[in-house]
Amino acid sequence: MRKLIVWNVMSLDGYFEGTEPWSLDFHTTVWGQDLEEFSLKQGNEIGTLLFGRRTYDGMAAYWTQETGAIADMMNAVEKAVVSRTLEAANWTNTRLLKGDLAAIVGDLKAEDKKDIFVFGSAELVNQLLDLGLVDEYRICIAPILLGKGTPLFSAGMTPLKLLEARPVDTGGILARYAAEPRTAQAG
Repeated sequence: MRKLIVWNVMSLDGYFEGTEPWSLDFHTTVWGQDLEEFSLKQGNEIGTLLFGRRTYDGMAAYWTQETGAIADMMNAVEKAVVSRTLEAANWTNTRLLKGDLAAIVGDLKAEDKKDIFVFGSAELVNQLLDLGLVDEYRICIAPILLGKGTPLFSAGMTPLKLLEARPVDTGGILARYAAEPRTAQAG
């Protein structure tokens, strides 16, 4: 069974984007040689990139116009987009997924391929988290406080186990966590 891994850059105060959609300027505070090397190495682990519709639209618009090793990886890797509204997924090597999220992701995890990664897609991430389908979180914590924006996580309490934490050359921190089983909350 493949793992489902969430990857994102997040501000120290928990936001993955600023107050406007695709307000990602703060990502430059962590981008450097270490994060580029990490991204390319991580790219070799990807069997499928899974996106929600809004992130898919933004990623497709951005990466199809870029060049370089990361753009080559993003454009070539298998992608899947979960959407109730899209009629077609036209970014190279993308399949459109519709239906029950738990069943769709269960089927993806059962495929005999490399791991599934979710980039961005906070709404999808929180749905997957609620369903207990996330196996690992990889977060690059940017050394910045945004004060407001779109939080990466909004699901209920989820215990995590630290797998790795290390600084990157720009002052950010790469953190890897394994998801632990959720426990029922006393009401």
